[in-house]
Amino acid sequence: MNTELSKNANNPGTNADQRSLVDPFARPISYLRVSVTDRCDLRCVYCMAEDMTFLPKADILSLEELDRLCSAFVDLGVRKLRLTGGEPLVRKNIMWLIRRLGRHLDTGALDELTLTSNGTQLARYADALADAGVRRINISLDTLDPNKFRAITRWGDLDQVLDGIAAARKAGLAIKINTVALRGVNDDEIDRLIAWCGECDFDLTFIEVMPMGEIGEQRLDQYLPLSMVRADLLKRWTLTESDHSTGGPARYFDLEETGQRLGFITPLTHNFCESCNRVRLTCTGTLFMCLGQDDAADLRAPLRAGEDDALLAEAIHEAIGRKPKGHDFVIDRRSNAPAVGRHMSVTGG
Repeated sequence: MNTELSKNANNPGTNADQRSLVDPFARPISYLRVSVTDRCDLRCVYCMAEDMTFLPKADILSLEELDRLCSAFVDLGVRKLRLTGGEPLVRKNIMWLIRRLGRHLDTGALDELTLTSNGTQLARYADALADAGVRRINISLDTLDPNKFRAITRWGDLDQVLDGIAAARKAGLAIKINTVALRGVNDDEIDRLIAWCGECDFDLTFIEVMPMGEIGEQRLDQYLPLSMVRADLLKRWTLTESDHSTGGPARYFDLEETGQRLGFITPLTHNFCESCNRVRLTCTGTLFMCLGQDDAADLRAPLRAGEDDALLAEAIHEAIGRKPKGHDFVIDRRSNAPAVGRHMSVTGG
């Protein structure tokens, strides 16, 4: 790396064209999703096996290292950071990292700092998140039935999550509910979830099951194509396609009856790769350029090679230069194995 580029990697005031990350298909990479932990306090049937083996703590980057890595991406032009897991709020001292990253909001280098949560810890952390600069949060919730919730999560308590949602709402956080559509499980609740989100002033996004990691279940039996869901909804609801975007993969519709937005994330029936602006960083410092591909870059080695970020910036640029055009997700009877072996919680859901 030349000296000028090395300086640019640590200078937020440098011309954005010199710092920006652009992949081989001319897509600007402006969005980093970071799995701060692979651990979770739930075991959702489409995400994890019941008896999960988690990463040894010795393999996990420190919070200080995660701060430095995220900050390097911000210095290279990333405008949105989303913290994920696992469940990000089960990481010890996670608020230290969130407050540290909030400084980039204060300088204007970052447009948004947000996270995706299962809601179990929000009653404890909602006010602190708002104070740190988080303005919006995605909450995973697949059912409003307590017994069904316990079955999907294997041991979760719906009331605990609803209390967390109430705390986030009271703290002033904008809330979007993420619901994985599961055939024979919550497909009879689609209308109820839409109505409930309308009553609560929440946007709602439905997500297709993604074939990632062994989970002890047959994913084809879980898979509900969202093309079928949308066609069925049109019989009862008025959906108008929206140009709204949060920087993620969802395709949004305005729902006339509730005034809310309804999103669809469809990696299988209609992939969202053509406009992908995202890369994913794991809690071990591995960068995945695509959710559905195994190619990855080790950023831990250049991170720990020294205090200067020149090698780190060079490694990030090299990795972005290998970002593929799209994923190869497929679910069918001929392929019982997951499309990729790692679990979503490792990659940064």
